[in-house]
Amino acid sequence: MRVAMMTREYPPEVYGGAGVHVTELVGRLRELCDVDVHCMGEPRAGAEVHQPDPALDGANPAIRTLSAELRMAQAAGGVDVVHSHTWYSGLAGHLASALYDVPHVLTAHSLEPRRPWKAEQLGGGYRISSWSERNAVENADAVIAVSEGMRLDVLDAYPALDPARVHVVCNGIDTEVWHPGAPAAGERDVLSELGVRLDQPIVAFVGRITRQKGVGHLLAAAADFHPDIQLVLCAGAPDTPEIEAETAAAVTELAAHRGNVSWVREMLPTEQIRQILSAATLFVCPSVYEPLGIVNLEAMATETAVVASDVGGIPEVVVDGTTGRLVHYNSYEPRAFEQQLAEVVNAVASDPERAAAMGTAGRERAIAEFSWAQIARQTMAVYDDVIAKRGR
Repeated sequence: MRVAMMTREYPPEVYGGAGVHVTELVGRLRELCDVDVHCMGEPRAGAEVHQPDPALDGANPAIRTLSAELRMAQAAGGVDVVHSHTWYSGLAGHLASALYDVPHVLTAHSLEPRRPWKAEQLGGGYRISSWSERNAVENADAVIAVSEGMRLDVLDAYPALDPARVHVVCNGIDTEVWHPGAPAAGERDVLSELGVRLDQPIVAFVGRITRQKGVGHLLAAAADFHPDIQLVLCAGAPDTPEIEAETAAAVTELAAHRGNVSWVREMLPTEQIRQILSAATLFVCPSVYEPLGIVNLEAMATETAVVASDVGGIPEVVVDGTTGRLVHYNSYEPRAFEQQLAEVVNAVASDPERAAAMGTAGRERAIAEFSWAQIARQTMAVYDDVIAKRGR
């Protein structure tokens, strides 16, 4: 079998969960079949990179993305199945499927109708991205949802889609890469550089600066964290200059109010993120929308307790009371969410033995339930199914 894997992100340009998913999945799939990676961005080894038409320089980013997708579709001949990820490559998958008469599998990592704040980033391009996603989802031979919660979201957002075409294949985690422990020999010790003390509670956050990740809610809640708690905020890649400015102002106010705040704006390499997660008393995920949340798995794999909102697929990863704690989120009660988040963080951080037990249970769950080898085999089963149905 030969697969055309279509994605916006691919190493070294990976900044979100979808990029992590594609990176790990491709590595495992290449043990089972031939995979051609088609991506966007700068030229790199191991993938065919597609750029927008230079005549569109300065155009809305959504239009430039569609342009790159046309080139991606044209280049995907000679394969047995095309597999696209997110709206950034959905049109390419749809067009390649029609052009070469092969099945199109689409993995839904998030849904545009569930992210209305993207209009703030894309302007009119949000209407284009929404159209592109709808077209790709409703015409795909199969849609892979990364959680059962995501499957329900897909069917709710796109009721014209046949439920039989939606499959659940979760995100995964490499527990050899993500593991507990001090910095590897010769590696940068990022916590030491930040001046973070290991003898006091550490609460860590890792994520992009976007409405989806709930950074604003976390900073509001952190004003009520116990004074001994150190907050390590690894937050970069802002969606817009406006949200970056909002976050900077909120961090400055928080630091003036309580101290013990370290903000890392750069996108750190995996080893440095692993160090932070491993050293943390708990990891906090205050997302307002999250189909699954790979970062929660990363924290669990480093034996760190997780305190997370109960949205989307997160409850399928974080077992409340066993691997961490879940906090109920309602969009119409933001202050109640922030107050409860602070209360739960304080409770977990004040009981290090209980937090450690949750961390141990989390790593055990990550190993048992979320291996990439298993996820690659499940993905291959979807490929086999759509190819067989096309052949009827």
